[in-house]
Parts: sequence; structure tokens; C-alpha cells
Amino acid sequence: MYSKSEATMWAIPPKDRMGSPSVTQINEKYERGEQRIVTEMNREKLPNFVEALARNEYMEVRPFYQRRSRWDDERQSKLIESFIINIPVPPIFLYERAYNSYEVMDGQQRITAVSDFYKNRFKLKGLDLWPELNGLTYTELPNKIRAGLDRRSISSIVLLKESAPDEEEAILLRQLVFERLNTGGIKLERQEIRNSLSHGPFNEMLYELARGTLFREIWGLPPFVEEELTNHRLPIFRSSFFKTMEDIEVVLRFFALRHMAHYKYGIQGFLDLYMVRSKVFDEEDLAVLKPLFERTLACAHEIFGNHVFRVYEAGKWSDKPVKGMYDAVMVPLSEFIDHSEKLQAKREIILARTVDLIQKEGVSAITGRASTKGDLENRISLFRTLFRTALEE
Repeated sequence: MYSKSEATMWAIPPKDRMGSPSVTQINEKYERGEQRIVTEMNREKLPNFVEALARNEYMEVRPFYQRRSRWDDERQSKLIESFIINIPVPPIFLYERAYNSYEVMDGQQRITAVSDFYKNRFKLKGLDLWPELNGLTYTELPNKIRAGLDRRSISSIVLLKESAPDEEEAILLRQLVFERLNTGGIKLERQEIRNSLSHGPFNEMLYELARGTLFREIWGLPPFVEEELTNHRLPIFRSSFFKTMEDIEVVLRFFALRHMAHYKYGIQGFLDLYMVRSKVFDEEDLAVLKPLFERTLACAHEIFGNHVFRVYEAGKWSDKPVKGMYDAVMVPLSEFIDHSEKLQAKREIILARTVDLIQKEGVSAITGRASTKGDLENRISLFRTLFRTALEE
């Protein structure tokens, strides 16, 4: 079952990556300016920068707060101390989406720290060279210190629009740049990058689905509370699965892997590609996709119960769900979702055959790290046959 936009999202096939080009082809590609970055550098005083952040359309602020922040007050304070004593701070990287309008590719944590400090949202903590400033907010700083801080500038490197010929190329190019920067010292996970560069209605839906009570129960996360959106010190942020946005990626895998006929670039590359093309999805699409995921997840849980997305090995079921099992079950099950009641009625048969299937094929065939197109298609095909056979009996 595809939504309206999904049915046509592959009308323009993804570009094939060049195999072994000749020297002439390489030179011609370089002369055409393909995949070369066009940038400019800017510097702005900290107070002016914070003020500019409040201007409409100046900078896409929302992705800063969608990323599940990892900087605590002490780390933010160390950045402010670096500005005070004039230690060079790495530049932030921006993408120019329109004239004087930007999206952040790298530097969310630094921008958040500067903005929050100027808004008195945290007190300085754990300073080494200026311990006497610990416990103070921006407005509580001594006049001379505050004036010195206000003289400091934040540097930015802007990736200009002319770096890519069209929107899809632009997103993929920004994704590549974003992935390789990571100047803040903490490696960004792939889903964090997708989240920052491909936000929109579909991405919002991924968040909503990942907050579902059943989804969280299956993946061992506590029920969603609104405080998660603003308080990054809740216990859930100690879960690496949650903190690195694997929960969002798991939801995305379901939608993307339903399109295995168009699979390219490996699993992470294909998820990137699907996210890029999902930017055209509208409310009509979401009205199809959201209930499809919810119905499929509920059906999987009704069939497998507490063993859902777990593997059977050494005479027992695993303690935790596994992504490979999730892919193998969810994708084909969605194809039979209109027959969910009949499948649920045969849960005991399906569960027993799942055990037999895992023992026959081997755990690695279902959940192994291999993620070539053939590996994924095989896992999905095995369970497609299992479900179809159960329905036909």
C-alpha cells in the first residue's frame, strides 16, 4: 500500500554512481564544477548574532532543538569561557536556502549555548580559568566581563545555493558536508543528520510514531511525556537508542524498505534517499502512511506478543528486539494488513514457524549485519512466504 506521492516518488530514477571513469571524464566533471562547494565566510558579534536569530526566516532554529542535545550546562559554560578569554572557537556551517536565510549544517550546540546564555537560561558552571564567574547568568556578569564577551564574534562558513544544481542534489550534498564536519567534537549519527536536513511533515510524523505507547513499550523506552521536548536531563536521554535517534530511524526503515525495488547506495544511503524524496509528502500522504505503520505494528504485537521482533536462539527468545527481525516482519506484514484478523487468529502457527524458520536459516540470515539488497530482500521474502502460507491454509 503506497500513498499518492509514494506511488510516483521514483518516477525520476536516482542517479547511478559513476563506476570507473576515464581521466577525460574526471577532468570534464571537474570543469563542469560538479560536486564542488561554493562558500563564503562571515563574522558577527555575539549580541548581534543572538538578535538575528530572532528575526523571521533568518535561520532555521527548529532543528537545533529537535536534535537530542548532549551538551550539559558545564559544557555550554566552557564554550562561553572560551569566548570570554578569546580562545578561537570553530566556525559554524550554514546552508543558504534563500537570500539572507540559512539552515544550520554544523554548530547547533554552539548556537544553542550562546543563545541560551544571552537569554539567561543557565548559570555558568565548572569554569577552569574564571571559576569566580561560576553561578552567574549573562546579566549577572560584571560589567567589564559582559562588555568583553559582547565584543567577541562567532564565525560562520556558508554553503551557497549554487553549490548544487537542484534541490535533491543540494540536500545530498549538504548531507555529505554535514556528515564530514562534526566540528563540535561529538560524532553525529546518521539519523541526526537526516533530521536536521530533511525536516518537514514526514519527519514530524516519524517523531509522532516513535512516541507511540506500543512502539516505546516494544523498544524498551518509557512512555512519552511533553517534558522530553525541553528537558534533556530526563532519564530517557541516558538511553543510547533514544539519544542517537535510533527510534526515529527504526520507524523510517519501515517506510523506506517497502520500496526495495528502488534500493540503492546501501541501507544508510537508501534511508537518506527516501528522506530526501519524502519532502514532497503532504497531509494526504501522511493520512495513508501513519495508520499503515500503526496497524502493522499492532498486528505484529498481536501475533508475536512479548517476542515481537526478537530472535529465537539457544532454546530461548532474545531479551531485546532486533532491527533485522523488525525489518523482516514489518515490511511483508504491511502487505497483508487487510487480513490482520486472520493472521492474528493463526498466531500460534506463525510463532512456531518463526522458530523453525530461524533455526533452519540461522540467526545471521535474519538479523545479521549484512545489508545488501539481496540480504534484505531475502529476510523480507522469508516472512512474506510465512505469512502468505498461513493465510492460504
